This record gives sequence, structure tokens and C-alpha cells, in this order.
Amino acid sequence: MSRWRCGFCSHVYDEALGDPDAGVAPGTCWADVPEDWCCPECGATKADYTQDPD
Repeated sequence: MSRWRCGFCSHVYDEALGDPDAGVAPGTCWADVPEDWCCPECGATKADYTQDPD
């Protein structure tokens, strides 16, 4: 499972945790996150995230 980081606010989307508040179940791979999903902290788009190197 990978982690993805917002380029604006550094929010981390963790595939293992998903984003249940936005309807994205735990275990959802980044490629399967809907294209209209946005950062829950700053509203950035999915395109504004990069894979976290950690």
C-alpha cells in the first residue's frame, strides 16, 4: 500500500486507510480513487498529489 501527499498542505492519503468520510473505503488504491476526489484539508485536486517516498 502506498501513501500520497498533497503538494499544497501536505495532507497524506494512505491507501490502507482510504478516506471513509468521502466514501473511499480503506484499501482503495490511488488509481481507483475517483478523479473528482479532493483533499479534505485544502480542496486540492487528485492531480496535486505525489507519491510519498516514505
